Amino acid sequence: MVDASVSQRLVQAIIDNLPKPVPGQRPVHTLGIGVEGKFVASDVARTYCIAEHFNGTPVDASVRFSNGLGGPDRHDGWSDVRGMATRFHLSNGLASDLIGTTLGEFFVRNVDDFFEFSKIAKLAPYKKECWLQKIRDLLQLKFPPRNPYPGETESVDAGALRYADLHRFAQLGVFQVGLIGAPVSYVRAAYHAAHTFWVTAPDGVRRPVRFSWQPVAGVCNTDPKKAPRDDYLREELRERLQRWPARFMLMMMIGEAGDALDDCTKPWPGTRTRIAMGTLTLTKVADNQEEAGERISFNPNRLAPGIDPSEDPILKARLGAYEVSREMRGGCPFKWRPDNAK
Repeated sequence: MVDASVSQRLVQAIIDNLPKPVPGQRPVHTLGIGVEGKFVASDVARTYCIAEHFNGTPVDASVRFSNGLGGPDRHDGWSDVRGMATRFHLSNGLASDLIGTTLGEFFVRNVDDFFEFSKIAKLAPYKKECWLQKIRDLLQLKFPPRNPYPGETESVDAGALRYADLHRFAQLGVFQVGLIGAPVSYVRAAYHAAHTFWVTAPDGVRRPVRFSWQPVAGVCNTDPKKAPRDDYLREELRERLQRWPARFMLMMMIGEAGDALDDCTKPWPGTRTRIAMGTLTLTKVADNQEEAGERISFNPNRLAPGIDPSEDPILKARLGAYEVSREMRGGCPFKWRPDNAK
């Protein structure tokens, strides 16, 4: 676990870069909505992992969808990373969390990288590029920044692009952010847990894996040529779930020799074996949003026996940083599983 003082600095660095911090709420992914559902593992899942939620018995699940931007302003139609945090409710009051975003890879490798990134990628007045400069950017294999949205006066894009120009490992993640768009629905986006985890099979074999949620309805973004809408994702989800459930497939990619196991900026080859681990069926928006959307606190290191974290420095850092954020807003406490209680 990263030193407590470093965790405090990580959270403070995020807050310092926000246009409008909201005391008592999450510094990023501030605005979200809690949803209820059930997860049922596939028949093959139990042969790869002994974790309780992969044994085939239906498991209650709590999901929080969110916009990546921090602060109180809702801009659902802006191009932005979206989040899907899932809690599998296990027996004896324990749980296992899986946190994914629409970003396939991260843009820093470790804590030192993050602090450097936070210094460079600060909010700055938006500078609209002319069409000629955009062509020059493309000719230089640079991603041209998008034009500001109506009412958008500050942007982190320029700073992030400067950082990516200086650090090759950041280029894939930053480039993805620039093209990510806005989903027509929270349940029409794919979400990736960018870190590597280790799963243990019944025969004791341990495998490095990466998880992702794939929407059964398919991925679909809004039309970028149309003016973005500020607020539609929550109501769209409410109306959708009143008509019928929404489903996601949990996919598990198995790593092989030579794959980056402890670096979340590096993708794995698309030829890697993928296993359909189960189906998550979302049935309703939670009645108590304070409990199911705001007070609930997820942590990517809250894992059922049978799933273990890799040595990814960013994954390790998220344990303490998420706890600092939780304590600042009075969220539900982190529970270690019995075999790693401290």
